Amino acid sequence: MKLKLITLTALTALSLGGVALAQDQDTNAPQRRGGRGRHDMMENMTQSLNLTPDQKTKIQPILDEAKPKMEAIHRDAMEKSRALMEDTKAKIRPLLTPEQQKTLDDMKNNRRGHKGRHGGGNGGGDEGDNG
Repeated sequence: MKLKLITLTALTALSLGGVALAQDQDTNAPQRRGGRGRHDMMENMTQSLNLTPDQKTKIQPILDEAKPKMEAIHRDAMEKSRALMEDTKAKIRPLLTPEQQKTLDDMKNNRRGHKGRHGGGNGGGDEGDNG
């Protein structure tokens, strides 16, 4: 019984983590946060460091250059994380009872609906989400 409880708890944590990661994966996240994106960093730096207009002019191109690199790193990390989560679920699933497997499936379906309603993920679907 303890193993089942631990397994179900682990699956719940994985599922919730997957939702958070999938929502963060959206490369259109700046629009979702009010269109701020890279300007958040510039605004934070301007306020925290009291940047002069000349400093802001010099820093902005550096941020612009870094943005696509950071997005690529983020996408790569998200793909690796998603693959690890799927592998983990594939190893755990055979340990579950049929009822627990159905609950797991329901959790996955609920997560899909959640992402679609909030515009997160990749167009509301779970591309590459096979388990």
